[in-house]
Amino acid sequence: MKANLKNMTISEIEIFFENIGEKKFRAKQVFSWLYKGARTFDEMTDISKELREKLKEHAYIQNLEIARKQVSEKDGTRKYLFLLSDGQTIESVFLKYQYGNSVCLSSQAGCRMGCAFCASAIGGLRRNLSAAEMTDQILAIEKDAGERIGHLVIMGTGEPFDNYENLIRFIKLVNAKEGLNIGMRNITVSTCGLIPQIHEFARDMPQVNLAVSLHAPNDGIRKKLMPISARYPMDDLLAAAKAHAERTGRRVTYEYALIRDFNDSAAHAKELARKLRGTLCHVNLISLNDVSETGFKGSGRERTEEFRSILEEAGVQTTIRREMGTDIDAACGQLRLGREK
Repeated sequence: MKANLKNMTISEIEIFFENIGEKKFRAKQVFSWLYKGARTFDEMTDISKELREKLKEHAYIQNLEIARKQVSEKDGTRKYLFLLSDGQTIESVFLKYQYGNSVCLSSQAGCRMGCAFCASAIGGLRRNLSAAEMTDQILAIEKDAGERIGHLVIMGTGEPFDNYENLIRFIKLVNAKEGLNIGMRNITVSTCGLIPQIHEFARDMPQVNLAVSLHAPNDGIRKKLMPISARYPMDDLLAAAKAHAERTGRRVTYEYALIRDFNDSAAHAKELARKLRGTLCHVNLISLNDVSETGFKGSGRERTEEFRSILEEAGVQTTIRREMGTDIDAACGQLRLGREK
């Protein structure tokens, strides 16, 4: 079986080269080419033709194909539909901010978490993505946009902690200085609340930012939105997040999508504030983006501002997320198993 080099670390590629009777120093050359966006061995011009031919015999470079690209007329956000090698599709988003370019990428084709307001759960989980498939979303977008990506949010389709081993491998690959050299503190991973993995993540990736999709002030509301709450109650989740912040010294971001007449009242804001006050955290409010299948509606700017004021008066640091790409269904909660037509 041929080796998928884009899924391998430098040390693993070194072993690969030794196994095919070549010098292991070639590994850094090949690794560097992969993260420059080389899609074939023939593009690796500082490697002899003989070695390139040998590589073709023993290895391959996995590449995603852009099936469709949409560009927002509002803010220039780009949404990409990628075709995977087995015919599955995923979506990723390129966003431009004052602090630099960011990509919201997917970790799974589909999602099995079943959150009621999220398009990603529609159709369920098809499969996990490999580390190479996660990495290639960045490489393909960099090549298409002609711009470097400096920030990553793993918030596209899928629950990243449901694909934990591949997630950790991916982070190590994109952080490697010989590759994309993206700093750990420029990477954010979002989870719906898998508590065992939150604890593991604090140990394995203490510098990477953690975001928790909360979306409710109590279990009664959260269970109606997020089935995972039946397994991991909110008090336990908040305790795990607090322990993560204490161990890493990094604040946890709580994502809270405001749904009209469901979780957006003043009483809800006060209840949430009581639970978060005094912890190392930040609340990121989102006025829910429309997903036709869910029937939920966003709260609107005025109610969102009121909710923020209550949290801030209680001493909970809060921002309202700047929504980008809403005209191409590229905003929070709108990514899904893509459709080519």
